[in-house]
Amino acid sequence: VRLVESGGDLVQPGGSLRLSCTSSVSARDYYTIGWFRQAPGKEREAVSCSETNGRTWKTYYADSVKGRFTMSSDHAKNEVYLEMINLNPEDTAVYYCATALSPAPCVVLIRNGGVGLDYWGQGTQVTVSP
Repeated sequence: VRLVESGGDLVQPGGSLRLSCTSSVSARDYYTIGWFRQAPGKEREAVSCSETNGRTWKTYYADSVKGRFTMSSDHAKNEVYLEMINLNPEDTAVYYCATALSPAPCVVLIRNGGVGLDYWGQGTQVTVSP
């Protein structure tokens, strides 16, 4: 499984960005996919996580990004997106896309920062600065 993130950039506070993650496998093959981030000197933390029961998808968000970030997907393109608005300097980090081919509950991954996910992208840098 290969994941490739893109879209990171330097943006001013209050600005917006859209990150993309392209997967080498179809959404039919994974159970969970999420966005995570790691800032310098800090532990990795979850941003958003989507999971499926085989019929529907449910998305979870970290409290710090609720109302500002939106995760979406285009399964026909094997892509997931992270729309980010009202960015602030605390959002500065490397953002990673990660997935699991076996069930991995998002309620756990949101708390543990993605421990247990099998496949990770290389990350894309988001910098929020005046």
